[in-house]
Amino acid sequence: MNSPKTRPALARFQSAIAAWVLLTFVAGCNRPVDSSATSSAVSGVGVGTPVTAQLNWHPEAEHGGLYQAAADGTMGNAGFNLEIRPGGVGTPIASELVLGRSQFAIANADDVVLYRQQGADVVAVLAALQDHPRCIVAQAASDVKTFEDLAGKTFQCGGGRPYLSFLKAKGLLDNVRQVPYQNSIAALVSDPNTVIQGYSFAEPLLAREQGVEVRLLMLSDLGWNPYSSVLVTTGELIRKDPEMVRKFVAATRKGWQNYLTDGTLGNDFILAANTQGMSRPALEFGIQAMRPLAIPDGVSLEQVGRMNADRWNTLVAQMIELKLADADKVIASECYTTQFIE
Repeated sequence: MNSPKTRPALARFQSAIAAWVLLTFVAGCNRPVDSSATSSAVSGVGVGTPVTAQLNWHPEAEHGGLYQAAADGTMGNAGFNLEIRPGGVGTPIASELVLGRSQFAIANADDVVLYRQQGADVVAVLAALQDHPRCIVAQAASDVKTFEDLAGKTFQCGGGRPYLSFLKAKGLLDNVRQVPYQNSIAALVSDPNTVIQGYSFAEPLLAREQGVEVRLLMLSDLGWNPYSSVLVTTGELIRKDPEMVRKFVAATRKGWQNYLTDGTLGNDFILAANTQGMSRPALEFGIQAMRPLAIPDGVSLEQVGRMNADRWNTLVAQMIELKLADADKVIASECYTTQFIE
């Protein structure tokens, strides 16, 4: 079992300042979107202790566990009045947590490493998706069947993400023309020589709705597999009120178990909160595609949210090797704790 180390007040203040630097560098999923678009928060759900959870992106299936827990009364029964704040490009997850504007947030495991590299005491407490949905999407009719086949192609991707550093280190982006991702599948649909970044439970459906079958190159197959849809908080809150954290983690975990079983109520909430054109079929597809990511072979529904040392050790070692983290700043055992899910 892991427990975050105590930091002096000065270090916490420095962490808060450093976290602001993350505003344009680490922004949730880093999927570009029209910055004028907004989503509505779900607030005042349940009766009890006010708690705020900050999302790393607009409300989607990847946040379903929180919305389900709010919708079906799990959060209220646990004693929480939950506000869920939608995110978007540039959402400053770390500073929202460190400065106390949110008690919890959703991020990816590699984001946690980057936050801690910048001095923010962010700690993962539950990982909803055991396998990462990050993929490269290509037309099924194209000659892109492996990562090696990307040579000579145009790749629409968001800059600054660790997975790109991973691909580059393996030589898989050599002779690949990288251009900014336009938050659209239009180029993929019209040009078989263009591939795009994606999540396995999102972009494939959009392409199929336009009559284009796609092939997915999963980053997890290459060995890049950070936990995803990770519930995070701060080491300070864990030390100050571990019982509250325990109850919130338990409620979130129950929400994920319910969402993966029947996410109707959670999807109703997501549709009410998302103003980006989200549809019910997209959410239903998302649940189906996420189930094997959240409950892979050998994992039961009751084990949703689990984490282990090997996965975190591997991730931190990878990011140190990629020079995205320093061994003297980021220690794997401080990135997470399993004390609330064991």
